[in-house]
Amino acid sequence: MMIRFLIFLLLAAGSFDGAGLKGQSLTMWYNKAAARWEESLPLGNGRIGMMPNGKVHDESVVLNEISMWSGSSEDPNNYEAYKSVSDIQQLLFADKNDEAERLVNKNFVCRGAGSGYGNGANVPYGCFQNFGYLNFLHSISGDISEYRRTLDISRAVSSTSFRAGDIRYLREYFTSFDQNMGVIRLTASQKKAISFATHFYRDERVQDMQVSEKELNWKGTLPDGKGGNGLQFAGRVRIEAKGGTRQVYDNQIIIKNADEVLIYFTASTDYYGHDPIQANQDILQGADHWRFKKLLARHQHRYKQVFDRVSLHLKDAESRDTVPTDMRIQRFYQDPAQDNGLAALYYQFGRYLSICSTAPHVEKALPPNLQGLWAHQIQTPWNGDYHLNINAQMNHWGVETGNLSEYHRPFIELIKRIAKSGESTAKAYYNAPGWVVYMMTNIWGYSAPGEQASWGASTASGWLCNHLWEHYLFTQDREYLAEIYPILKGAAAFYQATLVQDPKTGWWVTSPSVSPENAFRLANGKTTAVVMGPTIDNQIVRELYGSVLEASKILNLQDPFVVELERQLKNIPPPVVVSASGRVMEWLQDYPEVEPQHRHVSHLYGLYPAQFISPISTSEWADAARKTLEVRGDEGTGWSRAWKILFWARLHDGDHALEILRQLLKPAFADDIGYKGVGAGTYPNLFCAHPPFQIDGNFGGSAGIAEMLLQSHDGYIHLLPALPSAWRDGEVKGLKARGNYVLDIRWQDGVVVDYRISGAKGKMVTVLVNGKKVAKKI
Repeated sequence: MMIRFLIFLLLAAGSFDGAGLKGQSLTMWYNKAAARWEESLPLGNGRIGMMPNGKVHDESVVLNEISMWSGSSEDPNNYEAYKSVSDIQQLLFADKNDEAERLVNKNFVCRGAGSGYGNGANVPYGCFQNFGYLNFLHSISGDISEYRRTLDISRAVSSTSFRAGDIRYLREYFTSFDQNMGVIRLTASQKKAISFATHFYRDERVQDMQVSEKELNWKGTLPDGKGGNGLQFAGRVRIEAKGGTRQVYDNQIIIKNADEVLIYFTASTDYYGHDPIQANQDILQGADHWRFKKLLARHQHRYKQVFDRVSLHLKDAESRDTVPTDMRIQRFYQDPAQDNGLAALYYQFGRYLSICSTAPHVEKALPPNLQGLWAHQIQTPWNGDYHLNINAQMNHWGVETGNLSEYHRPFIELIKRIAKSGESTAKAYYNAPGWVVYMMTNIWGYSAPGEQASWGASTASGWLCNHLWEHYLFTQDREYLAEIYPILKGAAAFYQATLVQDPKTGWWVTSPSVSPENAFRLANGKTTAVVMGPTIDNQIVRELYGSVLEASKILNLQDPFVVELERQLKNIPPPVVVSASGRVMEWLQDYPEVEPQHRHVSHLYGLYPAQFISPISTSEWADAARKTLEVRGDEGTGWSRAWKILFWARLHDGDHALEILRQLLKPAFADDIGYKGVGAGTYPNLFCAHPPFQIDGNFGGSAGIAEMLLQSHDGYIHLLPALPSAWRDGEVKGLKARGNYVLDIRWQDGVVVDYRISGAKGKMVTVLVNGKKVAKKI
């Protein structure tokens, strides 16, 4: 006891001697080439992406550009919809939910094709698409040995190396953070050893292909979904070879007997308001004189300025770095305690994907979509769009805690854009002020409901405002808060004008709505999804109103609108209503669930990402949330499991959170990876197998690991709130807490032994460390 007390006194003084543990390797590696796209390794700089498969002879590099979207602007709002709102609400008042749903499906959905039910490549909604393939046929002779394929996420560089006979070959790849281009270098241990043919291929819409001895140039136009042309795209590959000969055959460049080859790839579209052909040409000016080492050094300098903000080490009994990553995933699934280093790698891989899949300093930057910026198909699953009933949000859950606040901004800018189009949607469907958007959007500003009530009728505007507000809480940027206050207010104005009073309880609730993608049974035995006031809506409205009230106070606006919100807030349903079964009720009534283990757990929004449910401040609600999760079960799709990691972390149960992480990393590679109601796990390249691949599971899983180590939502900074017993010794540096604080923590045997907090000088902060609260002055 005396020793622990002395440690506590040391912590209260805020000591951190910097005596850190050596970090684990952040290199993913494999002893064989990728047989499938889900084994290839992702590179990206927020605008372009490359995924080489590392095959010795017939190598293929998948190319991407984040604005590669078909479709075009449209107005899918049904401007007659508001006329049916009253009828729908009256049916809900009378408990005729099934009849109300029929009316919603008739009048309260989008006009036109909508998202094409997730197959929107050729309708106005559009689809994020693959840019194409850069294919190589390498002339390699001799027996292949010592094969190794790597991705070093600490440097954002990939490589393929092997020996063929007596010759050692090395291929290096990166997408430059200094210039918007991909770089590939081919070298060998002997001169005149590099020979290959290369060409570009895309399944459709390439209209002009030009090939010279040094360059491949192509352009094309995507469909606008209305029978015409949409975005124009263009790509360029430049090849610089030392020694050897060159020739052009058909659409290929053939290099023979070179000593070394540098290959540059650029891509763009006119989404950015420029000529993509000229943009590519400008980037590659002077390529004749570039040197690989200088290009690599500048790339790594830019990248590491961001990535190196956070380091994490979870001590292992022995290093597992000598084991190929696909085998490590298998072993982790069998017993996560035998490879803590893989958990640390997975956390940093999530940060790596954030940095690689959006470019916050670029004008008109796009946030990561359902696949980040990587796709190998024309019709990307679910259009590769922005699903707003959790998925796009989950993509950003880790950026603030992961010290990547600026990587939230492209998503925030997207929210601001769809808030503008959402004003028309609010008028069309409710004849209401403010703005509203529903469960999906694209780069064209789509804000209408989807094609079907059960999934397309959930409003997302309030949830999106959670991101606007959280960014302020982490940055404390008052200028930014003034910038987004009208967006917060507009979302609140819509809800304030459209809530109706439930005749049974007197509460003000949303109507019509759904608990995302879930359904229930009525007393007549029929199944439906449409209700008034699902729990998630009640929590979101409370959170949104509270954010507007607090923002108005911080900015000293004296806005009379907040008085109306305060009045209505008194009769918003409480964040949690506990059912007779002891669980959090998902709807206003305790309906029988059609699918008790449903992947969405939307009624626990108040546990995460919101702050209503806490084991410390609202223990009864926390107990109900725990029971809800126990009945829901641990299984689910990739993103669902990731959300459950965060839930259990917020309930301060690190061992259960680690168990869900183990399930999230279940090796996925059966030939049949179709969706069967539960998640497939994780592919060999660490991509989340929803299935198929969706990047939200990666981002959510990574955010969950940070939440196990640091929380700051409960009125203080909580160190190691959900530390699994397997992570007994470790160190993390650079995590962010609300209030714009940066935390370094070191622990031994599950006890914090050193910590440091950085922030604005003179501020007082409360820290919960080793079970005791400490008041600290920064």
